[in-house]
Amino acid sequence: MSIIIGLTGGIGSGKSTVAKIFAQLGIPVLDADATAKAIMNEDRSVKTKLIELFGEDAYKENQLNRPYIAQLVFEDAFKLQQLNAIIHPITIQYAKEWASKQSAPYVIKEAALFFESGSSEGVEKIIGVTAPKHIRIQRVMQRDQMTREDVIKRMEHQLEDSLKMKLCDWVIQNDDMHLLIPQILAIHQEISK
Repeated sequence: MSIIIGLTGGIGSGKSTVAKIFAQLGIPVLDADATAKAIMNEDRSVKTKLIELFGEDAYKENQLNRPYIAQLVFEDAFKLQQLNAIIHPITIQYAKEWASKQSAPYVIKEAALFFESGSSEGVEKIIGVTAPKHIRIQRVMQRDQMTREDVIKRMEHQLEDSLKMKLCDWVIQNDDMHLLIPQILAIHQEISK
């Protein structure tokens, strides 16, 4: 079984870019957020729970109504906790089963909320990706066509970046001043020893 290395960072930090580089090195990568979305769209029991929690508008044309749910959970911390309590245990279990089927020396589990959700369970070590707040805000505004206020609202539901990075075993600077590939290669070589 491959060891699981976590990859995390706040919204707009560039963790998906870092994950793609690890994938280019032949390391299997699981996007926990995409996995959670797939589970919410495909698992009947999860769908039932989400409809009970958020109402019939939780799904539109049999697909998760993400804008509707995002609006609710980012305005109500309790609803966000309830959502996380439904989806995170299932996603954590899926990641463990996925990792057990891999043959690489290690795998990457990419997730935004490792420390906030308890999804660091079963993870050997964690890589953090960080960037200055103003860069992260700009990236998300451009990527997701969001207002500055909406990006900041989402950031407020994540652990403060400086604290999150202190909890990581390695930290990658993705601030447009440090080259990503040498940082990633150094971590890859250390893990592969």
